[in-house]
Amino acid sequence: MAELKNAMKTKDTVKSVTIRSVLSEVYAADKAAAGTASPSAVVGILRKAVTRRTDAAAEFAKASRQDLAEKEQHEAAILEAFLPPLLPEADIDRVLREVLSTPAVSEAAAKGPPQKALGQVFKAFYAQVDKSSVDPDLVRQRAQALLSEAK
Repeated sequence: MAELKNAMKTKDTVKSVTIRSVLSEVYAADKAAAGTASPSAVVGILRKAVTRRTDAAAEFAKASRQDLAEKEQHEAAILEAFLPPLLPEADIDRVLREVLSTPAVSEAAAKGPPQKALGQVFKAFYAQVDKSSVDPDLVRQRAQALLSEAK
């Protein structure tokens, strides 16, 4: 809220509009949750907003609209300042190795189809790690790589 007030005082309309748009999504999530949204839900909303703006910037760049692409990139940069850092790949690998060493998951990986084992790996991984603190695509890539190594 302090950033929003500061943006309003300095008449930074891009920053204030960007923050307000994400705040409206957070308020909607609060209403849907019948209370207050969890911190991980708020981080998830922020990450989705950054992703939307990054994707839009790429599309605008493809359409040769550099002015709009720069605007979207600027908004994404504003929102990224509010995000906590993602879990590093080394930590993701460490947790995935721990999950793969558990008897239930290693047994499923040995005799079942890879997709079923992958599902169990994700379930155990996200029981230990908050989903908003990792890149899901990176987790999927590393889990598949570690499963293929285990066979």
